Amino acid sequence: MLVLKVVFRTIFFYFFVTLAYRIMGKREVGQLGVIDLIVSILIAELVAISIENAKDSIILTIAPIMVLVLLEVVFGFIAVKSRKFRTFFDGKPSLIICNGKINYHEMIKQRYTLDDLLISLRQKEITDINMVEYAFLEPNGKLSIFKYKPLKIKTSLPLALILDGIIQENTLNLIHKNRDWLLKELHKKELKESDIFYAFYKNKKIFLIKKCDVM
Repeated sequence: MLVLKVVFRTIFFYFFVTLAYRIMGKREVGQLGVIDLIVSILIAELVAISIENAKDSIILTIAPIMVLVLLEVVFGFIAVKSRKFRTFFDGKPSLIICNGKINYHEMIKQRYTLDDLLISLRQKEITDINMVEYAFLEPNGKLSIFKYKPLKIKTSLPLALILDGIIQENTLNLIHKNRDWLLKELHKKELKESDIFYAFYKNKKIFLIKKCDVM
């Protein structure tokens, strides 16, 4: 009888957890953020405990899983609306290689070792760091790599200046500009940083997308 209960619970939670993940809209494992990972671990632990303790009511497992699903959906909604919330939990991309030069300061800050970098490069079939113009360490831990074009012709990547109305100081430092310069440029267009949904810098020009254009 106990064996049948364990089998039933295993099958039940297989479909129940599948449904829960469909509700949460999960991405692939490599793209999970901190909140996603915590929820996944807790759900796995709850299911394992429930299967082991077949004598306990199945509701004692269903209830906390549903609470976790609800929290995940609510947090996901907040994350879409608030960049500060996303940044707090998931972090933001870090520039590890810029113009072919390794940013050791950022690597130390992110606790990203040279071995980690070399492994990521080899996985992209890159044998020489000099082949890389830019490399970003994404919040999910993956390395996004942009190789030099033939003859090492420099490309101009779009660098985010403003995201959801928040000025990106790191980008300003990278392009050797300051907040006053950016505010003056916005003032010329009769705009404030709070009016901007997304602004990026490319080819020494500022490109803007206003919040009113995306709402």
